Amino acid sequence: MIREIAEQVGGDIAVGGAALGAVFLELDLVDGLRLYVHPVVLGRGRPLFQPSDRRHDLRLQRTRSFGNGVVLLHYERRDG
Repeated sequence: MIREIAEQVGGDIAVGGAALGAVFLELDLVDGLRLYVHPVVLGRGRPLFQPSDRRHDLRLQRTRSFGNGVVLLHYERRDG
C-alpha cells in the first residue's frame, strides 16, 4: 500500500520519528535516509535504530552544514 501511494503522488514520502522509521526499514520501504546531527550530548535517550537482524547497506550521497552546527547526512540505499 505504501509503494502504491508513492507511485500515485509521483515522488518521495517523508517519514519522521525513530519508531515509524524503524517500521519502514524493517518492511524494506526505505530508499534513503536524511539524518540531522545536532551538536548536543545527551546522557539518555531513545536509540535511532533498534536491534535488527536485517542489514541495510547505504552510501553517503551528500552532506550539508548549517550555521547553527547542525549537519545533514543524506544516505541512499546501495543496491547490489
